[in-house]
Amino acid sequence: MYKPFLEYLEQELFKRFDLQKRSIPEGLESRVSERGKNPATIRSWCYQCPQLRKIRYTYIDAGESAQIFNSVIYPSNQYDVPLLGIDFLSFGKVKNLIVLDFQPLFQDAEYQHKYIDQLKVLHDNYPDLAQDLGMKFYDANQYFSKYLLFAKTDPETVATRLFAAYKEYLTLYWRMLERAEPLTEPEDIQRVVQAQKDYDQYSAERDPASGLFSSYFGHEWSERFLYEFLFEDAVPLAASTNKR
Repeated sequence: MYKPFLEYLEQELFKRFDLQKRSIPEGLESRVSERGKNPATIRSWCYQCPQLRKIRYTYIDAGESAQIFNSVIYPSNQYDVPLLGIDFLSFGKVKNLIVLDFQPLFQDAEYQHKYIDQLKVLHDNYPDLAQDLGMKFYDANQYFSKYLLFAKTDPETVATRLFAAYKEYLTLYWRMLERAEPLTEPEDIQRVVQAQKDYDQYSAERDPASGLFSSYFGHEWSERFLYEFLFEDAVPLAASTNKR
């Protein structure tokens, strides 16, 4: 269901950037599960380039049971540009949840004006994809912008309205990157490094997908996938407790 979204992202990335493959830990690049009604295949890709230190995306295809496309793009540390977050999930075609956002590293007014305010025009074009849904696992005021697309919708809207919005959000994100001035002060760069690490920690501890990964691919693999690939700068809770 979301393969066209993945293919469009790949086309855009390879057209615009000089990509190099980034290694994925052994055993995590792909896996097949025979659990559940339909076999599930998970596959991931990871790249980097001078402007983007980590580009990762993952697709889960479990036939009619589930279709999931997830991606996070991390700018290089000399740019304080928001992360690009994509999370599209469909279960049995009837439950379709979409999240698309420029995920801010900081919440101060200056940063919001610099990067997030320009999203408003796009966001306002898609009121049907910007529903006022409550967040179960996350704080909406942390690492989310006020102009995120967040909706429960139907397959037809996914193929039409969402795909159009997705293309526009990506175009704006590339433009934002092109215009971004690289940071030169070590303390400013270190602030970005820390903010991206904090994002990984926050996300790893709250990501509801870990339960889904466990149900298909087992708990041990799911934990590795979460901490060694998806959010590699996060420290597992047990490890972090042991360090104290």
